Parts: sequence; structure tokens; C-alpha cells
Amino acid sequence: MGNLLGGVSFREPTTVEDCDSTWQTDSEPEPEEPGPGGGGEGPGQEPEQPAQPPERAGGRPRASPAPDEDAEAAGAEQGGDSTEATAKPKRSFYAARDLYKYRHQYPNFKDIRYQNDLSNLRFYKNKIPFKPDGVYIEEVLNKWKGDYEKLEHNHTYIQWLFPLREQGLNFYAKELTTYEIEEFKKTKEAIRRFLLAYKMMLEFFGIKLTDKTGNVARAVNWQERFQHLNESQHNYLRITRILKSLGELGYESFKSPLVKFILHEALVENTIPNIKQSALEYFVYTIRDRRERRKLLRFAQKHYTPSENFIWGPPRKEQPEGSKAQKMSSPLASSHNSQTSMHKKAKDSKNSSSAVHLNSKTAEEKKVAPKEPVEETDRPSPEPSNEAAKPRNTEKDSNAENVNSQSEKTERPRHNLSEFME
Repeated sequence: MGNLLGGVSFREPTTVEDCDSTWQTDSEPEPEEPGPGGGGEGPGQEPEQPAQPPERAGGRPRASPAPDEDAEAAGAEQGGDSTEATAKPKRSFYAARDLYKYRHQYPNFKDIRYQNDLSNLRFYKNKIPFKPDGVYIEEVLNKWKGDYEKLEHNHTYIQWLFPLREQGLNFYAKELTTYEIEEFKKTKEAIRRFLLAYKMMLEFFGIKLTDKTGNVARAVNWQERFQHLNESQHNYLRITRILKSLGELGYESFKSPLVKFILHEALVENTIPNIKQSALEYFVYTIRDRRERRKLLRFAQKHYTPSENFIWGPPRKEQPEGSKAQKMSSPLASSHNSQTSMHKKAKDSKNSSSAVHLNSKTAEEKKVAPKEPVEETDRPSPEPSNEAAKPRNTEKDSNAENVNSQSEKTERPRHNLSEFME
């Protein structure tokens, strides 16, 4: 249908920091626990306002394929913590950019299909089967549920169960459009089946949906399924797609409980340790609310080991150059003033000693000078002023020690979601 803002281009971010606004407003109050329903945007929730007006959301990406099915499967960052023991993890710019676009409703992407081409909605209304398999949604929900081999090895159903505004590996699957999203949310039949599909996949992973607000817990068969999940890292790509689709179809509030559960199992219980890199690099960043992301990352940082490898926290704040120069000059000035003071004290002391010396010398000269001839004495004249010299030398030595002691002291400072429930 075209785009009224087709002539406006949105400038792509070029660094991980440009893509991640999680810590930009760290002073915001933390949100209350998520309620039922979902998808609404509240304070602190993305999409943030981009630097230039973005194009209307929807459609196929122009240049980049869907990461959760294509590039990641070809060796992107997900599941990368198998080497974490030997190498410190590094933030993936590809992941950060992809999730930035998702959270910002795909700027620069266009709705490329007409509004009457509602393939995803028609599939969920059980009117058409998914391609290329030719299976209807009701058959998937009734016959595939619990068939873990089929769910594991079939790679064409996931794009139909959890549609996105991105093209995945199954090119028979159609991307969502903004119009289709709104129609989907208003169709109870579609929403009911969508939630059943979500429950089916959770059980495949060893997780169960416990209420209509999105809370989750371990399923009965969690031990067997967690072991499988820990070893089949392509399922991490599916989880990313599921989280994104939840947000597109009105269940944004379901994301945090699932991500928190996964982080707890990975970092605290250590039941699915291989998933932690994907959880931190991808799952967390599907969440549009910055405050929710911060809560999850703080939880993860508390339990992450080794702690020094946690790279998703707030960036370090660098001190302004003027502040650094002022801090460096302060001890130098203090030292200089102290040394000047000591120098003045020593100089005053030296002048005082000189005065004592002159007085002693004058007294001595008076004693040595010839007396009046009236009275003569054989008593010898006193020794030259050795006694006056001794206190002078002692005072100089004491002042020198004080200067050295004070200099050391001044220099030392230089030397850290009931109706859909079964």
C-alpha cells in the first residue's frame, strides 16, 4: 500500500552502544510485576524516538535476513558460550542491531503486501494449511503436541506458528504486516490457537504455562527436556522467534517471565547452562521496556560466573578530562605548598640561628677586648662560642629532619497470561 514516509531514510546504528538503550535512563523507577494481557507500551518502554522519522513499520527487511533462522544458524553468536571457559564473551553487533530494529518496529521497512493477503491470520483461522507441508493448524495442535521428534526435526512449521515481520528460512511463510497484526489481535479464534501453540512449544522445551499472565514453571518432564534443550542449540533460535512473535501479537508481558525463568535455570540451577549466552545476548533484548531489561540483567549479573566476564551491565562512566586534570594537580599543589612552607620554616630557623651566632660572637668579642688598665686578671678568657654553635647545629638538623619527614608525607598520596488455559 505504499508508505507516506517513503522518502525518509532512518540512519542505521553502527555500534553495539548505539543499539542498546537499556542503561540510558537508569534513574527511572523499576516497573511493577507484569499484569495480564500485554503488548501495551508504558513509561520507559521502547521503541525510543529515533534520530530521524522512521518509515512505517512492517514488511521485509531490505538487506538483512531474519537472524533467528538464517545468519545465526550459520554461526552467529547464539549458543556461543560453549567456548566461554576459554574466551571472554563479546557483544554481537549483529544481534544488537537486529533486536534494535525489532524493538523500533523495523524502521526503513515497508509493508510489501496488499491488506487482503492475510496468510498468517487465515492459517490460524484453520482456513489454509502451512506450506510446504500442507498441514492445518488444528492438526498441528492436536497431533503434533507431545511428538517431540516431529517438533525437533521439522523446520518449516515454526515460521507459521510464530510469524514475524521478517523473512525466515521457510520462504513459503509470509511476513506479518501492520494491518494483519491488528486484525489478528481482534480475532479470538486466532488468539486462542496462538496461545495453544505457545503452550505446546513450552512443553517441548520442558516448561509449562501456569497462568494467564504468562508465568511459567518446570513441566513434569523437565529433566529430560532440559537436557535436550541444553544440547540442541538451534532451539535457541526458535525461542528468539517465539519471544518476538509474542510481542508482535499482543503478549509483550509474557516475555519477562519466560526470560527470567530461563536465566534462573541457566545461572542459578545450572540445568541449561549452554543457553545463558543466547538468553543474555538475544532473549533479554527482545523486551521493549528498558526497565524490565535492566531488572533481568541485574539478576543475571548477580549470578553470572565468572563475574568479570559479564559484559551486559551498564557502561563505565568516564571522568571528564578537566576533572582528571584537577585531581592530578591537587596533590601536586598540596605537595608544593607543603614544601614551600617547610622551606620558609627552615629559612626562618636559619635566620634565627644566625642571630644567635652573631649575638654570641659579639659577646665573645667583648670578653676578648682589652679591659681598663685599672684591673688586671690572670683568669683565662672563655672558650670561643662552642656552646652557641651546638644548639645551632641541633636546630638545623631538627629542621632538616622535619623537612624530609613532611616531604615524604606529602608525596605518599601519589604512590573500585483463563480462558485459553487447559
